Amino acid sequence: MRATAMTACCLTLLNACALMKEQKKFDARAPGPASDATFTKGKLQEPIRPEWLKPSAKPRALGPGDKLEIEIIGETGTRTDTFVTPDSKLYFDLLPGIDVKGKPASQLREEMEKMLTRYYKQPQVSLTLREVVSQRVWVLGRVNAPGIYPLNRPMRVLDAVTQAGGLYAASFTGTTEELADLSHSFLIRSGKMLPVNFQKLIREGDLTQNIYLEPDDFIYLPSSMTNEVYVLGAVTEPRPVGFMNEMNLITALGRGLGIRPEADLAHVTIVRGSLTEPQIATVNARDIIQGKATNVRLEPGDIVYVPGRGSMSPQGFLHDAVNTFTRLVAANEGSAAGALHSSPIGLNLNIGPTSPTQ
Repeated sequence: MRATAMTACCLTLLNACALMKEQKKFDARAPGPASDATFTKGKLQEPIRPEWLKPSAKPRALGPGDKLEIEIIGETGTRTDTFVTPDSKLYFDLLPGIDVKGKPASQLREEMEKMLTRYYKQPQVSLTLREVVSQRVWVLGRVNAPGIYPLNRPMRVLDAVTQAGGLYAASFTGTTEELADLSHSFLIRSGKMLPVNFQKLIREGDLTQNIYLEPDDFIYLPSSMTNEVYVLGAVTEPRPVGFMNEMNLITALGRGLGIRPEADLAHVTIVRGSLTEPQIATVNARDIIQGKATNVRLEPGDIVYVPGRGSMSPQGFLHDAVNTFTRLVAANEGSAAGALHSSPIGLNLNIGPTSPTQ
């Protein structure tokens, strides 16, 4: 019996040693223990500029589709309604096609008067812009009528949301509270996110966030029902992945279909909360993979950004993470909306890497 007991004891010790040895091996597929990362408040970018709260002083440039009424004053039969052709040309009376791309109406009128001196004595041209089609803004997401709208008058953010029918309301409650995720809503101009806080603007009525829009501005108000984590940066396939219960950092990275060779795993950045007032954590994913650190628990809506090699401050990682997120979402949503329009829509969103911000 003593021999049997001794043998059982030895087997138990051997099994325990083997189990301890196994536990040192990291398995990304196993849920494993996960803890919460330490987040700090990040400062994303500059505040709202005072000039954004005033209508643009720049003259409105003409473009394809714009409709005009033109007349040579005092010359019978010259009054006509015309439009700018898709190649940015305007045809009137005896004149050849005039290139109007980027020109305001006042400049076009002066050019026409000079060209018409070949056919008329001291011609005076009356030119009225009747309809603007070439300049548009995008309002997509959880609004009643998402789409691309003409910027035919000075328009602010709330004007555009109202023109798109306002925030989409739930059928059962009649409210928008659970449908629009204002903390992840954003406005992009010329490929960069502007610091408009939609939560303050729409929920709190803070009109200092109600800036004037410019051509090709892109507003997106996502659904609060979306349950995703965004895996971006130096991964094989940057994309949103469905959130799973107890999802951790390594699981999310694995669902990005692999890490690219230039990835800096020592500075993986997690962005959480509002895009304009985000929380940021920098995690050493290499230590987690090697079993030297505990995995990190994620939450729905988190942005996981894997930077490329090269020195950069945490502020730089945050800047790149948020800009990559907004450009990727805008490109995906904009492509879907643009497919519904037969005419060119002019959205130019570069989703390549941004320049480092120190």
